[in-house]
Amino acid sequence: MTDILISADQLSVGYGKPLIENISFHVRGGEIMTLIGPNGSGKSTILKTLAGYLKVLGGRICLEEKQAESIPGKEKAKKLSVLLTERIRPELMTCRDVVETGRYPYTGHFGILSEKDKEAAQKAIEMVEIGDFADKDFSAVSDGQRQRVMLARAICQEPEILILDEPTSYLDIHHKILFLEVLRKLAHEKKLAVIVSMHELDFAEKISDYTLCVKDGSIYRAGTPKEIFNDQVLHELFDISAELYRRYF
Repeated sequence: MTDILISADQLSVGYGKPLIENISFHVRGGEIMTLIGPNGSGKSTILKTLAGYLKVLGGRICLEEKQAESIPGKEKAKKLSVLLTERIRPELMTCRDVVETGRYPYTGHFGILSEKDKEAAQKAIEMVEIGDFADKDFSAVSDGQRQRVMLARAICQEPEILILDEPTSYLDIHHKILFLEVLRKLAHEKKLAVIVSMHELDFAEKISDYTLCVKDGSIYRAGTPKEIFNDQVLHELFDISAELYRRYF
C-alpha cells in the first residue's frame, strides 16, 4: 500500500477558467511541501482546489488512491483538515468551542461530544499554547490568537493531510516558531502530509521537504530546498537581487 497521502496529476485550477495548469506532485506521510511565489500568483487557488472549495478544472486530485471528488464529505473531513486565510466570525462561541468543532466529523447528527472528543480538543489546545484564553469569546481575542485557535481546531480533527494558507501571517516571532515546530512535529510524529503556502522564505526553507514555485500562471519550478532556495531561483521568482536577499535573510 502506498504511503502517498495526497497527489495531483495534471491538475488545472482557477475560477471558471484555468489560472494554473499542469500541476503534478505527491506528498507522503511525514512530509511538508511548501508553496512559494509572488502575491497573486495563484498559491491560494491551488490550496482551495486541493481542499475541495473550488472545482477541479482539469486533471485530478487523489487522497491516497481514491479520487478526491468521489470521497463522501464526512469521510473526507476525517482525512483532510484545512486552515485558509479567510477569517471566520462565529457568534457566541468561546475559543474552546471553536476548537471542538474540529470533532464534528466524528460525532453523531446532534454534534454531541464524547469524552474522547473533549480530550482530543484539550490536547490540541495545549499543543498550540492557547490554554490561557481557551474559554474567552473567540470574537474578543486578537488575530494572532485566532490563528492559533484555528490551528488547534485543525489538529483536533486528527486528519491525515493538513492544508494551510499563509498560517503564520498574524503571529509574533515566538508563535511563528511555535507554529512551525508544531507542524514539523505533526508531520514527523503523526506522519501527516502537510501542504503550506508561505511568504517567509527563511522559514519555508527550514521546514520544507519539497517546494513548488508558483509564478505567472504556472509551476515555475519544483524541487528540494537545496534546489530552490538559491540566489538564481529566488532572483527569477521574486525579481530580487541575490545581494539584497542575503542582506535581509
